[in-house]
Order: sequence, then C-alpha cells, then structure tokens
Amino acid sequence: MRNCLGAAGLVAVMLWGQLARAQTSVERFERQLQQIQQDTRLRINPDIPAEQRALLDYGGYFTFNFFAIDDIEQNTHILRQYDLVGYARLNIDNVHEFYIRARTSYRDFNNNQSFDGEGDETIWPTVEQAYYRFDLAHYLSAYKNKNNKNNLTLQVGRQFVYWANGLVLAEYIDGGIAEVTVGNLALQLMAGVTIHDTVDIDASRPQFDDFTERGFYGGILSAQIGKHRPFIYGLIQRDWNPDVSLVVGSNTTNFDYNSWYVGTGINGSLSDQMLYGVEFAYEGGKTLSNSFNPDTLSPIPQQRDQIQAAAADAKLDYLFADTRKSRLSFETIAASGDTDRIHTTNTFGGNAPGTRDHAFNAWGLLNTGLAFSPNVSNLLSFRVGGSMFPFPSSSMFKRFQAGTDVLAFFKFRDNAPIDETTTDDRYLGWEPDVYINWQVTSDVTFAFRYGVFFPGTAIVADEHPRNFFYMGVTFAF
Repeated sequence: MRNCLGAAGLVAVMLWGQLARAQTSVERFERQLQQIQQDTRLRINPDIPAEQRALLDYGGYFTFNFFAIDDIEQNTHILRQYDLVGYARLNIDNVHEFYIRARTSYRDFNNNQSFDGEGDETIWPTVEQAYYRFDLAHYLSAYKNKNNKNNLTLQVGRQFVYWANGLVLAEYIDGGIAEVTVGNLALQLMAGVTIHDTVDIDASRPQFDDFTERGFYGGILSAQIGKHRPFIYGLIQRDWNPDVSLVVGSNTTNFDYNSWYVGTGINGSLSDQMLYGVEFAYEGGKTLSNSFNPDTLSPIPQQRDQIQAAAADAKLDYLFADTRKSRLSFETIAASGDTDRIHTTNTFGGNAPGTRDHAFNAWGLLNTGLAFSPNVSNLLSFRVGGSMFPFPSSSMFKRFQAGTDVLAFFKFRDNAPIDETTTDDRYLGWEPDVYINWQVTSDVTFAFRYGVFFPGTAIVADEHPRNFFYMGVTFAF
C-alpha cells in the first residue's frame, strides 16, 4: 500500500509541475495578448459623431503579429499570428446602437514551440462583441422633445467589462449592463457569464483553456464630486464550470471556487496635469481545498473552506504641458497570498483543508509587465514609467509615441507561493519594458514591445533573463 501511495504521489507531483508550467505558458501568454489586443482596439476604434442622426459605420483591420517569448524554462517560443477583424455599427439618433465585431486568427508557431503542445492553431471567425445599447435621455430628447439631466442606459449582449479600475474583472461576458444616473450619482448594475473560450485562472481544472463558464453579477455606485469620482461596489462570482474531476491514480480533485468582492476607490485629478486612481477590494466566498497531503503525497478529503483575501491598486500620472505630450506614471499593486498553498491560483495544490484561504484571486487586468506578467496574487509590484511623442513638428513622425516602464516584483508574503515555483525569499525580480506606437498613416499603425525580466532570489527555475518581444503592423480598411 505504501508503494502504491508513493507511486501515486510521484505522479501527482509530476502532474502538478506540468500544470504549473501550463499556467505560466498558456495563461500568461493569453494575458499578454489580451493587453496588446486592447491597445490595438484603442488605436483603431473609430468615434461616432454625436451630431449625426443616423450612422452606419463598418470596416475592419488586419494585423500581422510577431512574438518571441522566453518561458520559465528558458525555451523560446516563436509565433507569427495573423488577425483579421471586421466590425459594423448602426447608430440611430444616439438612442439605439447596434454593434458587432468578429475576429479570425491563425497562429503559426515554429516547430514544437506552441504553448499548449498542440502546434499551429486556426481560430475560426469568433464574435468578440455583439450588443444593443439604448439611451433613455437621448430617446426623450429626440422623440418626446424633453430634456432630462437624469438618464438610463441599457447595453445587452456580448461585451467587454472593465470593472472599476480593472483589479477584479476585465473579461468578455454575455449579459447586460444597466446604468442609472441621477444628478451626480451613477449606479451601474451588471450580470453575465464569461464566453466559453475564456482562459480560467485555475490551470489544474480540465478544459481550463478552452471552456470556462463563470457567472458575474454586481453593482457599482459612484459620484462625481468636482474633479473626483469615488465609488463603491459589490461583485459576486459563481463557478458554473462543468463538474469534471481531475483523476490522478487514486487521487480525485473536484473544483468549485465561488467568490465575492466588495471594493472602494476613487479616480480623478489633483490638478490639470496630475491624474490618479485608487482601488481596494476585499474577497470572500468559499473554495474546495487541496486533494492531497503535500508531506505524504496521499489523497485526503477535500473541504469547503472560507476565502479571506484582499488586494489594492494605486496609480498616479503627471502630464507635462508640452508639445510632446510627455507623461510620467507610477503604479503599485498589492495582493494577499496564502502560506499553506502550493500554487496560488490552482485547486490541485491549493488551500490546505480546514484553513482559511488568504490568496487573492480574480479576473482583472493590470499592468504587471510584458515578460514576467504574474497573476495578481501574493504579489507586491511597483512600476515607474514615462512616454512622449518626440517629434511633434514632423509630418511623418507626428504620431510616433515612445515609452518605457520599469517594474520591481516582490511576494506579498515571503513564505507563500505564486504561480511558479519559488523559495521563501521575497524578491522576485525586476523588469524594464519599452514600447513604440506609431500611426504611420490614417490606415497603417506600427506597434513594438520589448521586455526583459531579471529573476530575483525567490525564483528557482532559472537565473537567466526572460525576454518578451512583440512587433505588429495593423492595416485598417
């Protein structure tokens, strides 16, 4: 019996290592790609003239992307990705808006260099966004000849939700958002479910990278007070993923992570040149515990444990009043960790049974660097950055922007894990990033990203730097 347990435990440890690497490679890459795609949309997405009675706007863009990414084992992944995006928008009197955007992609990896081991991948046309938006104030103005300072807007369909400042939720969902505005107060209510191909935070769950179903619903109450906008919110997350267990020898792991978040924060400006944003979130809920004893490697019954965790994000931007649109920025992120976990986000290797889970886990999107890009869990990071348009008088380079970020990473609790193997040291490492955004013409945009992560004393995988290189050219039509 002891030999059987030892063999099963060895298999479990080997599987946990594979799952940890999958978390690092697949989830980190998807997080990096999501940030780059978001930047691309911000540069390409057209504005709708408010004075036009009806507008049918349609078009698209094609992007060639080149990536060279070092993983935690110092393997370089070369990827050429081709994206074709089409969109259409119908706006009627600024009352009714219909919008749809679809994407098809092809990922061309060098031989044996894909992140999931499945090689090249074709992503057939997928609807990224498709929603209908209604504006009551514009309806009353356009059709009833009534002017109302208060308003109600409703947006239903597939949409990107960036909750508060992005600490807790930044995902595509199928659902609805209603916003009621009364004077300087605004209440936003949201309910929806993630689209199926969302990459989950729990990489030990079967199908975590191609089938995720989590429900989100909550509300944000905010007030505009001069140049400041404080807010409070509550958000509930429910695990609606299929009941598929992970079976390793005699060990069976079930999955059920249900969390809720209450948060507060404020955005605004301290002057015409200084902008700021702060968000704090407390996480509660219940989770299923780890399924094996890390000392004996033998199976143990899972328990439903309480979650008690917290995280915060604060950023400050200073805008210089110059023709180069120079900007300096500072940001710090802090998220709690759990000392009896083996992995900070997974259930397999997760919280010890019968203890409170202090690891903060959410579905947000913050700037945690290009090359390292860790989950916001048991993390303390600092970022200092700057950007400018260095050639404002040049007709060719007028829209050429260059910038840099320097980040330092630490574990929030030195004896708690992150999403890769570490020692009990606190210092994770540091990373300089550089980027270029250049709108060459009205239809052609060039983007460049390079980051290199220098591991600290807590990283045990490798002491060599990890590189992240990205170059993309977008053609709009």
